[in-house]
Amino acid sequence: MVEEHLIEHLQEHGIKPTSVRILVWKECSKSHKAFTLQDMEERMPQMDRSSIFRALRLFTEHHMLHEIDDGTGFQKYCVCRCEGEQHLNHIHFSCRECGRTYCLEEYAIPIVSLPDGYKMEEAEYIVKGVCPSCKG
Repeated sequence: MVEEHLIEHLQEHGIKPTSVRILVWKECSKSHKAFTLQDMEERMPQMDRSSIFRALRLFTEHHMLHEIDDGTGFQKYCVCRCEGEQHLNHIHFSCRECGRTYCLEEYAIPIVSLPDGYKMEEAEYIVKGVCPSCKG
């Protein structure tokens, strides 16, 4: 069953699978582009904002989602599809016309060489412009 798969996925990431978390993760996992808390609220009108927010924060802390700051003023989230322990994020494209942020999973963020003593834990790479839908 699909729900069993969702439950196992949460447990693999060290998250207790409550009914709220299962429902929120089910919606998150449907997304192939970045989404906001407001997007999730619209998809799940039966659930209160604070429950959704707490689930998103938990998923982020357990590396199931990563956060994107694309400069729009809204925190966006993207499903982490990284393999293994290393979470090398991908490039995101933010459209100045429609405001959508797209995950360009096939384009990895380049490894940056840092001075001795610095340890990279994550990186964000935002490209801004006009998406194909808006380019017309």
